Amino acid sequence: MNRRRLLGLALPAFGMTAVQTGCGPGRPAEPRRPRALVYRGPGACDGCAEAVAALLRSAPSRPRVRYCGPGGDVPLTASSLAEAEVYAQPGGGDDLAAAWREMRDAAGPLRRWVRGGGRYLGFCMGAYLAGRTPGFGLLPGDTDAYISSRGASVHTAADTVIPVRWRGQLRHMYFQDGPFFRLTRKAATSVIATYDNGLPAALLAPYGEGRVAVAGPHPEADSTWYADHDLANPDGVRFDLGHDLVESAMAGLGRKAA
Repeated sequence: MNRRRLLGLALPAFGMTAVQTGCGPGRPAEPRRPRALVYRGPGACDGCAEAVAALLRSAPSRPRVRYCGPGGDVPLTASSLAEAEVYAQPGGGDDLAAAWREMRDAAGPLRRWVRGGGRYLGFCMGAYLAGRTPGFGLLPGDTDAYISSRGASVHTAADTVIPVRWRGQLRHMYFQDGPFFRLTRKAATSVIATYDNGLPAALLAPYGEGRVAVAGPHPEADSTWYADHDLANPDGVRFDLGHDLVESAMAGLGRKAA
């Protein structure tokens, strides 16, 4: 995958708020914002973590985001995961085995955390890593390359725009060699989007008490991604599909008063 342009805005720590609020009487408490970790390091491409963080911050639930991993503010460990409700694995390079070598030490802590109620979000390579061969093993099945599937409309790893059916509606998404999902029979999953050959392109799946949300295409792609490759999206550059994926993953977390 071509390296992405950095978006570059600093993100606040979980314990900080962007605006100091007054103490006037009768002011209702604001809903508690979920805490999210976004991986940034060798397993992700330049700018991909920042694009995912921007998508999360612009979602209706407005998660508080921190970066974790070798290039983040905190390490990716069981203790850092315990402080978050959401973990996002961005897109990476075009070598799943190489990405797995960077991420495999986190597999055990991630599985235990999701099983206990955490939410995993995976985008492109992050979706591949949710599978089994190799990967974190968070899906009821595995992943495979869409470009190698029967009836695929794209057969190269070049950056492009593809049509999908998202909740039954025709939409177009940025795509670069993302996966489809091979599900076991009677798997308790909810397919959110399909490719034009009918294979799953985005889905929700339970894992223990937690939830896994993955997408083969890139709902987080901003206008610079399209401009860098002279691409255009017939629908315009929109983030509603990404917000749908994020909010669906976080459903049920609850909104306690801050």
